[in-house]
Amino acid sequence: MAHAVIRFMNLTDRLRFLFGPASRGDAAAPVIHRHDDFEHASEDNLSTFEVETDSQGHHYAVRKEDLWKEGV
Repeated sequence: MAHAVIRFMNLTDRLRFLFGPASRGDAAAPVIHRHDDFEHASEDNLSTFEVETDSQGHHYAVRKEDLWKEGV
């Protein structure tokens, strides 16, 4: 058992060297999310879709300009 723990610790040491130390920030602090231009463009694109659900419970997206074709 001790051998497995030593191997695990050696592995985590190498991973820390590769990826850097683990972040030890305040886990209870709120995440600050900043919107960039790409995210605004994605939201604008997704706003042209409406999510529909069929009789079997499957969800799919329909463009809002095509809703009349669906008979909704």
